[in-house]
Amino acid sequence: MMVEFVLLILLAYLIGSVPSAYLAGKWFRGVDIREHGSGNVGVSNLISATSWQIGLPAIIFDIVKGILPIWVAYQLQLGIPQQVTVGTAAIVGHNWPVLLRFNGGRGMLTTIAVVFALPVVNGYLPWELLAFFVCAVVCLFTIHNIPIGTAAGIGIAPVVSWLTGKPLALTLGFIAIFLILIIRRLTAPLTEESANVSMKQLIVNRLFLDRDIRDREAWINRQSTKQISVEDMPKKLHPG
Repeated sequence: MMVEFVLLILLAYLIGSVPSAYLAGKWFRGVDIREHGSGNVGVSNLISATSWQIGLPAIIFDIVKGILPIWVAYQLQLGIPQQVTVGTAAIVGHNWPVLLRFNGGRGMLTTIAVVFALPVVNGYLPWELLAFFVCAVVCLFTIHNIPIGTAAGIGIAPVVSWLTGKPLALTLGFIAIFLILIIRRLTAPLTEESANVSMKQLIVNRLFLDRDIRDREAWINRQSTKQISVEDMPKKLHPG
């Protein structure tokens, strides 16, 4: 069973690594979505650069990425810790895909799918997913900030898991998923826009706005998303 588990982890990562939004843009419109809008290799940027019709298949595929490995693990009678591992492997694959030199999207759809699948395949109600959507909607209509809502929604998942008596492995899995979200935001490649803000402000922007600058319209309407190396950043961002 150990061999099957290791192979499933690898398979989950590789499935997660398939850049569905990037491929949809290339195949259907001949555009590289990394060079449009926010530059993010995700469904929202795909839709912004193309259309909902082109974005829909990518949405479905990104959701399947998260559900399929967990379902297969359950069918193989692997325990919750193993299911958590393959689920997070799919998210890691989406966020750091080998096919795009380890620079992918934010993995939110795949993350939502994992948060849904982990409790459901084990016979639990997905209260964590409900809490996620409540947080997202509340933040959308009160402070008009989806990135804070999504981070809060994933962050509250382990709390909800613990309060509803889920197994410890599930609660720890939700903590790991939240940490992956934070790490992905903070480790996104530096851009030309990054040069105009201090390191402190950059960290705040990425954590709470999921972008390098405060101006949302300027960020999502960029025509070029040229990335720059750490060495090219101003000294104020990299003292010493």
